[in-house]
Amino acid sequence: MVVLVNRAKMATATTGTGTITLGAAVADYQTFAGAGVVDADVVRYVIEDGSAWEIGTGTYTASGTTLSRTVTESSNSGSAITLTGSAVVFVGATSAD
Repeated sequence: MVVLVNRAKMATATTGTGTITLGAAVADYQTFAGAGVVDADVVRYVIEDGSAWEIGTGTYTASGTTLSRTVTESSNSGSAITLTGSAVVFVGATSAD
């Protein structure tokens, strides 16, 4: 079961298709930790990077503030999108939840 929290949305400067290092909370939102996500929680995430998007599950790591990526659907034919360094990541529910 994934952890769902309210209004957690963060920027990331990560590039590529690997683990995401989370940056600051987007204005008027909370960090994942501030919303109640704790180390080793699995969350349902959404990434938006320009017109590219990705939905999946990821394990949050408090040390280093990272999020792993297991893609369930995306604008890249179901594969991980290649991040450009200016994406946002947020916790969101899907129909599976």
